[in-house]
Amino acid sequence: MLPYANMPYDVPPAICYPLSESCMLLLFILTLLHAWKRGPGHVAYMLGGFGFGLLLEYVNVVSNAGYKYGQFWLMLGHAPDNIPVCIGMGWGIIIYTSRLISDSRGLPLIAAAAFDALLALSIDASMDVVAYRLHMWHWSWDNRPEFPSPLTAQWFGVPYGNFFGWLCVVFFYSTFARTLEKIQFSKKIVIRCWQVIIPLLSILISQVALWITLFPMATWLNERFGIRSREKLVFLLILLPVLTIWGFRKKKQTTTPALPVIAWLVPVWFHLYFFTWLFIGGFATENSWMTFFCVLNLFMAMVIHWWIHIRKPIGS
Repeated sequence: MLPYANMPYDVPPAICYPLSESCMLLLFILTLLHAWKRGPGHVAYMLGGFGFGLLLEYVNVVSNAGYKYGQFWLMLGHAPDNIPVCIGMGWGIIIYTSRLISDSRGLPLIAAAAFDALLALSIDASMDVVAYRLHMWHWSWDNRPEFPSPLTAQWFGVPYGNFFGWLCVVFFYSTFARTLEKIQFSKKIVIRCWQVIIPLLSILISQVALWITLFPMATWLNERFGIRSREKLVFLLILLPVLTIWGFRKKKQTTTPALPVIAWLVPVWFHLYFFTWLFIGGFATENSWMTFFCVLNLFMAMVIHWWIHIRKPIGS
């Protein structure tokens, strides 16, 4: 069943969902193995991202937050209010590998969290427009008469609030986890236990911060100043890069360690996989501006990751 009667795209080729899910599972296993070699704290951080992502998506779908998922192999919950487990895997590996990159640059805490959020958003921007048209997940615009077309509503069918939410989730989780990690203990057994507890506490605190941001604060901003999702997204797209640039100027680390393969494999797969489906699915001819921004996002990601992974830093 298609999400909209006036959506011109049929279900994708049969290979699309199994291939997407299999690749996500493989990346999840590879990322988990990398975290395992680094220690329990890193495994807990990655699994915390996985659990946080599943929890967020499940609560949003069950509470009828305006979107549903297509049916994959591994699903959590009962149809139609169920979610693919691979979505949680995607959250986990994106959050984990983004932190691998920011940690390698020696950034101050807030700047590192801001950089994590921007790296994650770059990947999400590659996914959502294409995945939406592949019916992997879709937003309902039926109760929004000001948006008569599901393909042109807000960001080519993707709500601005979705991108705002991505930035908030990653920024909060990264910030609170990094802050709690600064608490030191002397006994090894206590340290191990604390490393496992940190992601759980980070999720709880992040959920509270997210609820305040998305509900009481959002209502107040809308009623008092008429500020809605688009304006809040623009604000973060200004604030987070400023924090990131400030962090790079303030960092004390003069050498940059080599990043593991998984740190570039994850973003490369997401960017190239969904960019390829943009053309295989026939979406590239739908809207020239949409295709332009998809190409621009890929180009920006290439520049960023060239600078991160390939270019030899000064002083190294």
